[in-house]
Amino acid sequence: MTKIDQTESRVADATPDNWVYRWLPPAAVPYAQLARLDRPIGWQLLMWPCFWSAGMAANVQAASGGFRLWPFLAHLFLFFVGAVVMRGAGCTYNDLIDHEIDAQVARTRSRPLPSGRATRGQAKIFMVAQALVGLVILLQFNTFSIVLGIASLAVVALYPFAKRFTDWPQFFLGLAFSWGALMGWAAVFANVSLAAVVMYIAAVAWTIGYDSIYAHQDREDDALIGVRSTARLFGENTANWLIALYGLTLALLAAAYALAHLGAVAYLGLLAAGIAFVWQIKVLDIDDTAQCLKLFRFNHIVGAIIFAGLLLAIPFD
Repeated sequence: MTKIDQTESRVADATPDNWVYRWLPPAAVPYAQLARLDRPIGWQLLMWPCFWSAGMAANVQAASGGFRLWPFLAHLFLFFVGAVVMRGAGCTYNDLIDHEIDAQVARTRSRPLPSGRATRGQAKIFMVAQALVGLVILLQFNTFSIVLGIASLAVVALYPFAKRFTDWPQFFLGLAFSWGALMGWAAVFANVSLAAVVMYIAAVAWTIGYDSIYAHQDREDDALIGVRSTARLFGENTANWLIALYGLTLALLAAAYALAHLGAVAYLGLLAAGIAFVWQIKVLDIDDTAQCLKLFRFNHIVGAIIFAGLLLAIPFD
């Protein structure tokens, strides 16, 4: 297969200049697509709640004089690798469950399974391999965190089926994608505090918001085949729902910060994130699929802004 053929075999919502298409051998490309390595936004959005929670825990540690830089950096590295591999495993699992649905949706029919570039058997083996790497990462944490991480699999397993029985599949995605808001704190303190739980709920609201924007890309196809989503539920009222969801995200993050007694700089990060949320809502055009994808991806920047506020708020000696 030539380089041009690889570019032609890319999935619909991946950029052609991605490293997957430029550097990987042809045989590896379908596996990279199953893991969504050509679309990094997924692992980025999965990673940020982990980083937020680790940043909040670091602030609490530093206030009591117990903060150490290298364990903090090690945790961030583990959360980064874990987000990449577990997002990949989750997406591969999701593709196995949604094989037939993906074949009926314009944006997803180019994925490896519906396009025939990978078999279900190959996808299953690849999913297990990624999950094993994730397990190795998880075993680097304390026992409480290991049990907590394993518990998240119940939500992950349920998510692909949610679009079949509820208009709120994005809520179930939020439950899964926000789990890191509990893990970052647990990795440090081997428990789950009220502050971490409130941060988790904030991340769920954030996920529902940004994934509703994403789901507008498939709204028409979903209606034809009977797939449910908040994009279809919200419809023309999406902007108002985003005001509520993003507003709830900011309010709950502020409450989590207050419970953890964080410094003022952390709140400046929320202010900057709030400005970014307002911009998203102001420019949103739910009928412009390209713009919906752009705004969805922009939430990576929002996650980074919130983490930057937490990082700069750490009271180093």
